Amino acid sequence: MPDTLTALDAFNARSPAGAEEELLACCASRAFAAEVASRRPYGDLAALLTAAEETVRGLEWPDVLEALAAHPRIGERAGGAGREAAWSRQEQSGVEDELRAALAAGNRDYEARFGHVYLVCATGLSGAQLLARLRERLGNDEQRERAVVREELAKITRLRLVKLMEGER
Repeated sequence: MPDTLTALDAFNARSPAGAEEELLACCASRAFAAEVASRRPYGDLAALLTAAEETVRGLEWPDVLEALAAHPRIGERAGGAGREAAWSRQEQSGVEDELRAALAAGNRDYEARFGHVYLVCATGLSGAQLLARLRERLGNDEQRERAVVREELAKITRLRLVKLMEGER
């Protein structure tokens, strides 16, 4: 596993386009990637994580939707061989096969209500916990749900940035 400082130094030294490409695997909003890349260099991982969180929380809603479009539905396996797809499969590893049908139905209800994919930081959660959170969030109004989505996107982005700086593929 590469040293975090070395990975951070390499990230700081990348071209703007190269840094943005790396960041898009963590949060698929071009506005996010451009903003976080533009704040380089970062002195340490904490500074990078703080900048990323601030940026996610400040994204315009269309930029959040752009990020959401890259996330598979909870309970569905992400396809592809890329880093983002591999991370998504790892994050959703707690979903049991017997819950996939209930999650699929919940996803359809959620998307009909809010117009976008149900996003939750799935790392460490069982399928039952993911389903319970989905059902609970169906009761949110649009404003509350947008706040929850931003919070979940910030959590996922943070986890993925740490993986990026640890050299995880």
